[in-house]
Amino acid sequence: MKTFINEIKENDNIDSLFLVKEKSSGITKTGNAYLKLKLTDRTGEMEGRIWTSAETFASSFEKDDFVHVMGKSVSFQEHLQLNITHIERVGEEEILFSDFFPMAEKDIEEMFQSLIEISAQIKNPHLSQLLKLFWEDESFIKLFKIAPASKWLHHNYLGGLLEHTLSMVQLVLKNVNHYNGLNLDLLLTASILHDVGKVDELSYHRSFDYSDEGRLLGHIILGLERVKDKICQLPDFPRDLSTLLKHLLLSHHGQYMWGSPKKPMTMEAVMLHYLDDMDAKMNGIQQFIKKQVQEGSKWSAYHRIFEQYFYVPTLWEQIELSDKIEKNK
Repeated sequence: MKTFINEIKENDNIDSLFLVKEKSSGITKTGNAYLKLKLTDRTGEMEGRIWTSAETFASSFEKDDFVHVMGKSVSFQEHLQLNITHIERVGEEEILFSDFFPMAEKDIEEMFQSLIEISAQIKNPHLSQLLKLFWEDESFIKLFKIAPASKWLHHNYLGGLLEHTLSMVQLVLKNVNHYNGLNLDLLLTASILHDVGKVDELSYHRSFDYSDEGRLLGHIILGLERVKDKICQLPDFPRDLSTLLKHLLLSHHGQYMWGSPKKPMTMEAVMLHYLDDMDAKMNGIQQFIKKQVQEGSKWSAYHRIFEQYFYVPTLWEQIELSDKIEKNK
């Protein structure tokens, strides 16, 4: 049974699976070799030391391997440390990814099915066929279902990209009829495709980080390349429609300073940008509040990106506020 890092107490005997985030060697004052590890799972990280047979164990696993660890937790300089007596590499088939990485709380398959059903509402045959090519691409779908939407700012968990994408199309459906002259089919298609480049930009098989392509090109360019490849498979795809769709993808970050190659120049592009910005920020704030509000406190810790604290009413205050809103309806 998996023992999570946040459950470990001093003097616990540990027999569990972990991910090796860091691995280095050292020499004790008496001249003996030892290994220094940083072990992780979805709940946190913990230092580990191998004092005996370090050279033998060193060749049996590497950084970013999943490992079976046996040992005992001890207190060292006011921090828990795991003294490891046995360690061996295990294959991915022996682990549950949800034990090691944060995952979307919503069901992955249900979210994906909802996205498919919404995309089926698109009446434009060219846009519908374009999305069909993505839904038939099994290698893409496999990545799309598990990819995070960012490394840490928002939807930064497995399934986060899918959750963000579904949220975007739902926001489009709720807002598009509020304004005249918007092309719903174009907005839905762009909402579904605006972040597809993140399946290539981010690395999320051992830890959340950026791939080489992600650092050099970014998800906007990588996503545009994927869309262009699919459009090339549709010889009758109208050029003006292709241009409008590409503009929405290129401009969805809104500002040059935010990495957007172009600013939004159509009503659809403006709406896409603001809905994307809102969904990312709201999710990011919600995730921050979950982790950074102490029990009994009405205030979060300081958020360095937003450069502020967030006020979080207590449960009873929220109930009273909801009651007042209902009475005033």
